[in-house]
Amino acid sequence: MSVQRKNRVSVEIYGQTYNIVGTESPGHMRFVAATVDDQMREIKRANPSLDSAKLAVLTACNAVNDYLKLKNQVEILESELKNLKDEVNG
Repeated sequence: MSVQRKNRVSVEIYGQTYNIVGTESPGHMRFVAATVDDQMREIKRANPSLDSAKLAVLTACNAVNDYLKLKNQVEILESELKNLKDEVNG
C-alpha cells in the first residue's frame, strides 16, 4: 500500500492567506487558489456590494454548478462510449 506524500502550500485568495495541504502538486494547488481568487474578483466586480462571506458562498455555488454540469457530461460520454463498445463487440 503506497502512502501519498502531502504537499503544503501557502496561497492568497481574495486578500487572505491560506495554508493548503493535499496530495496534488504545489503548482496545481496554486492554480486552484488563483482560479478561486479570479472568480471571486469577477463576481465582486459584477456585485460590488457583496461582503466577503456572501462572495465566497456565491463562488462556491458557481464552482459546484460547473462541477455538476461537467460530471453530467462525463456520465453521458461514458454511456455513449459503453454503447459504442457494445455495438463493436456485440
